Amino acid sequence: MARRYFGTDGVRGVVGADLTPELVERLGRAATLWSQGGRVFVGRDTRASGPELEEAFARGIVAAGGSAVLAGVLPTPAVALLALDLGAVISASHNPPEYNGVKFFDREGHKLTDEAEEEIETLLDAPYAGEPGKVDHVGVATDSYLEHIVERFGSDLSGLKVVVDCANGAYSGIAPKAFEQLGAEVTAIGVDPDGMNINVGYGATDLEALQQTVTRERADLGIAFDGDGDRMLAVDARGEVVDGDQILAILMLHLDVELVAVTVMANLGLHRLADEHGIRVVTTDVGDRYVLEALYREGGLLGGEQSGHIIYLRDHVTGDGLAAGLLLCGALEGRTLAAAAAQMQRFPQVKANVRVAGHEVPELVGLEVDRLNEELDGSGRVLVRPSGTEPVIRILAEAESFPEAESACATILALVTRELG
Repeated sequence: MARRYFGTDGVRGVVGADLTPELVERLGRAATLWSQGGRVFVGRDTRASGPELEEAFARGIVAAGGSAVLAGVLPTPAVALLALDLGAVISASHNPPEYNGVKFFDREGHKLTDEAEEEIETLLDAPYAGEPGKVDHVGVATDSYLEHIVERFGSDLSGLKVVVDCANGAYSGIAPKAFEQLGAEVTAIGVDPDGMNINVGYGATDLEALQQTVTRERADLGIAFDGDGDRMLAVDARGEVVDGDQILAILMLHLDVELVAVTVMANLGLHRLADEHGIRVVTTDVGDRYVLEALYREGGLLGGEQSGHIIYLRDHVTGDGLAAGLLLCGALEGRTLAAAAAQMQRFPQVKANVRVAGHEVPELVGLEVDRLNEELDGSGRVLVRPSGTEPVIRILAEAESFPEAESACATILALVTRELG
């Protein structure tokens, strides 16, 4: 059956419209029934709607006989590490403050499969006649998570000047401490959450404040997280953005891996660099959970997305923005970030989004994409796909020169707009 509520990464929507306390309560109940009761570890990001939805989710857990273990504000990767019989995060990740959502992890800290999400949806209105559960609160989760990440992913950062942008999200009280403990000189921005400013003007979805702060403070680099901490992007000393593909390129050479898993959005330059070094590339659909599934299936350790989901599974179970940021700093080995990133030749990419009512790519668009890809013959590509998190069609064009990429993107954009606009 097709999933009605779950998208690329859990359930999310505008609070009060697509996402209501009633739906969140039903999700808590259904997920607890699916996991056959037990303890559900719950974290949330800093959105104003978080406490109400956390409460609704806990009611659902209790109604299905489970124990809701509430940790309060906590990054998504911390919930994955600390998951009990089930883990859940009340978060809409990188989306604006008016959004919220629910993401799940199984007892191993793995994101749920499509099939598991389908099973949860079938249980949204299932009966339960047993005894109700209870609610517990824990206050040490942040400390144990920070200790784990610093110990397992940190290195001596003495002499490094870093700007850390926490997006006014779940890392606000955690990430700057990690870099400071390892000896870095830290300037922290986006660390004053008020419930309505998560991902607004700061963080991995808006790097302008980080770029300005890095150049003004003459820092060595800047690192930006999204609101729930599962993605990370960087800025070099000149204020130039270093995206997830470039970060993966730096890490795959530094960590000496034999395999890297990426999505269809990965830059062709990353593929070419991997080929030059004999590193096998596994390509998946868009979504970090598909990258994770590929890594577990293939026995790999490193993978990620251009958008900044960086996954390294040595001593971890999922992607982690803070772990990735610390690994990136350790991989510099005395080089500037710009010099490290220059190892990968980055193909120009042009992207566009078209807001639509439906999620189907018209057949005519698909035929034109095939024609353009045949014409590019490996020197570039065009990709069109429906978003898994928003009602938009996403277009990507990539080529050896910017004008070629821009022309291909414009062609498809005009066609999509005509067919669906």
